[in-house]
Amino acid sequence: MTDETPSADWLRQGRAAIARATLEPEAEPIGRVISVADGIARISGLPDAPLGALLRFEGGQAGFAQTLDAHEIDAVLFDDVTGIEAGAKVTDTGDIVRVPIGEALLGRIVDPLGRPIDDGPTLDASETLPIERPAPGIIDRALVSEPMMTGVLVVDSLFAVGRGQRELIVGDRATGKTALAVEAIVNQKHSDVLCIYVAVGQRATAVERVVAAVREHGAPKRCVFVVGDAGSAPGLQWIAPFAGMSMAEHFRDAGRDVLIVIDDLTRHAATHRELALLTREPPGREAYPGDIFYLHARLLERAAKLPPERGGSITALPIAETDAGNLSAYIPTNLISITDGQIVLDSHLFAADQRPAVDVGLSVSRVGGKAQAPALRAVSGRVRLEYAQFQELEMFTRFGGISSTRVKAQIARGESIRALLNQPRYAGLRLVDQVALLAALAEGKLDGLSPEQLAGLRRQLPSRIDAEGGEAKAGLEESGALSDAARAALVEVVAGLARELGGMETEG
Repeated sequence: MTDETPSADWLRQGRAAIARATLEPEAEPIGRVISVADGIARISGLPDAPLGALLRFEGGQAGFAQTLDAHEIDAVLFDDVTGIEAGAKVTDTGDIVRVPIGEALLGRIVDPLGRPIDDGPTLDASETLPIERPAPGIIDRALVSEPMMTGVLVVDSLFAVGRGQRELIVGDRATGKTALAVEAIVNQKHSDVLCIYVAVGQRATAVERVVAAVREHGAPKRCVFVVGDAGSAPGLQWIAPFAGMSMAEHFRDAGRDVLIVIDDLTRHAATHRELALLTREPPGREAYPGDIFYLHARLLERAAKLPPERGGSITALPIAETDAGNLSAYIPTNLISITDGQIVLDSHLFAADQRPAVDVGLSVSRVGGKAQAPALRAVSGRVRLEYAQFQELEMFTRFGGISSTRVKAQIARGESIRALLNQPRYAGLRLVDQVALLAALAEGKLDGLSPEQLAGLRRQLPSRIDAEGGEAKAGLEESGALSDAARAALVEVVAGLARELGGMETEG
């Protein structure tokens, strides 16, 4: 074979390419720090760095490009700025921010970059996903039709949450928003749902309480805790919800169902405003930059239900805080318009010892009964209407006596509903328990019981149903529907327990 053959020509070109690569090293663009303060580094150079680019500093610290000017970049840092000084070198890694994914995350407490903070072993970061990913298209989504049971009677019966839904939990400070979300996480110990709790700007002690509650009452081995608490750098707090969503998407794409709680987006918006003002973005309404709506919209749109052949679902329970019950503030109205409904917690109900303090007049689930178990839908139809009528009547009767027998009966029924919906923490009810209670309520079997007796009945009911209503329970769990025979059997179990408690009170 001569040198003029095609094979020889190919070999000659290959050798020339190797020589060029060896003798001509590739130039690496390097930027320089102009100034650094408040978690923001101003950088000159790196003209080709895109928005969101992962940047590496001379001392090993990392950050991402938040604002691109004509000749400078504002980068948000993930760690302490100690060691970064003016003139320090900065390189563009050619990548964007990524987080580790996989089964190794389950049961762990990590920061928003996936670094363990629970004294456990280092995570395998061989598999990663970008924190920013496109949301599934409309054509790729499936209808939200399966219930996401929270174990909380007022939520499951009146404002059903479906797998793949986004339901906002909103209310004033210290009204039980996090507690309601943790109840939903704890109740998933009875299901196949994985849970991700994302803390944004929360006190470390508050996060510790959440972790302790899940470990004591739930299934912590099927939970991931992503913590960007108040002591974390603003950059970590900013990426926390996106990192948690990417972790959830890995499990969703594997065909599993995930519940993600983001606690809370009000603090996330405040962090975004802080970073925006430091990087000289123009403020808008309430000093929030104009992209705050897009920020949360592109986050929450990633929660969806996919067809079985494409994957599972992500159910989002974002939390937002109001000031003096003002739902018309900028951030709450943004989130209400993005999500599929809201559960509103009222400070007056909380002060009146109603737990959870859900305002049934302002709360709504836009998915509605489509995501509710058929058996629960069959017995909860009139509860919300009767309770709303009771609240109006109760308000008017404060100004005078009650003369009508019908009004007295309505008020008595409303008081029974209120006592029934008042549920202690970590006392989640199964579907069969909720159906039995509401069916008995509709047939008047709980009339005349005091709130204390109703609390005792709710506490003893699960074991009584297991002992006396096993057949009805098995049929309900198998089909999800409520037959006439099963309904009658469950009502009789509740009625028998009510008679016992009423008799004990009379004897006492």
